[in-house]
Amino acid sequence: MADDFVLVLTTLPREGDPLVFARALVTEGLAACVNVHAPMTSVYRWEGKVAEDAEHQLTMKTHRSRVPALWDRVRELHPYDVAEFIVLPIVDGSDAYLKWIADSTKE
Repeated sequence: MADDFVLVLTTLPREGDPLVFARALVTEGLAACVNVHAPMTSVYRWEGKVAEDAEHQLTMKTHRSRVPALWDRVRELHPYDVAEFIVLPIVDGSDAYLKWIADSTKE
């Protein structure tokens, strides 16, 4: 059962409102929960230069079947030209928690 669920990672700029982003995904049933982590500094290569920006990391918990719709919505809401969207499998977890994710993300 655990392999039906995934964690999805993205980042948003610190000056944006990650809570609005998170609430939209949960309200629409695309994620059961979105954790908005404290601001951090990301150092990355962009357009041939090394850049750094303050960002929030977001961790979304969802059912694997919701990933395509979640990805579509993240692209609609995301301010970056190239949004981070990394899907990580959940290999094990509490049955009650996984059931909660399933119930929260039903189409």
